Amino acid sequence: MKYKISFKRGPHGFLMIELPQEIELFADFIEQIALDEEANKFIDIIDKVKDGMYEDYEVYFNAPTVLIKPDFTTVSNEFLIEPPFEQTIETEEFRKLILIWKEKLPERSINKDGLH
Repeated sequence: MKYKISFKRGPHGFLMIELPQEIELFADFIEQIALDEEANKFIDIIDKVKDGMYEDYEVYFNAPTVLIKPDFTTVSNEFLIEPPFEQTIETEEFRKLILIWKEKLPERSINKDGLH
């Protein structure tokens, strides 16, 4: 993994991913993934883009939108009040972030007492 990431619990006890400032908007997208099936769907889309099945693929997922291209993926959120409104990451690194998040899904909604 090229980028340093960490995890923390948000104010409501949900697991959150902390990303470096230059890619922090990707957390808004990734944290919306709540199920293995969703993570698998996005990995499959990324693989199809990288394999040339799609030239690019745009995913609207709640407020953040990602545009996946073979080499780079861009996230944007037009509902933010202040910039940045858009950031870019290498598509392979985006794929890795989703896989790391997928591994953390069982912990996503465990509260501080260890209960679901």
